[in-house]
Amino acid sequence: MDEDALSRILKAAGDTTRRQILTLLVQEGALRVTALAAHFDMSLNSVSKHIKVLEEAGLVTRRTMGREHFIAAELEPLRMTEGWFAQLKSIWELRLAALEDVLANKDQRDE
Repeated sequence: MDEDALSRILKAAGDTTRRQILTLLVQEGALRVTALAAHFDMSLNSVSKHIKVLEEAGLVTRRTMGREHFIAAELEPLRMTEGWFAQLKSIWELRLAALEDVLANKDQRDE
């Protein structure tokens, strides 16, 4: 697992505005930067900075047609986070199973 890439993805997705941008892109498809910015009460420059963070994490791609920049969601990098969360879940499930065994053994001894 590429820890640096995972950190960039989690950092990018950790911000409410960036999650909203991703959600819009998934719902509506590729959008012009100006169309994305219209959804937020912030400057075009601020929205562009959020898009840049998403690009660096690989969560969006930019396609330029003339002077227009279209941003599209790239959800493939999220598979890395799914894998990481699956590992955490597996560890947690193993710990819970071990706790259940301890409690079951205690109940048997108490009888």
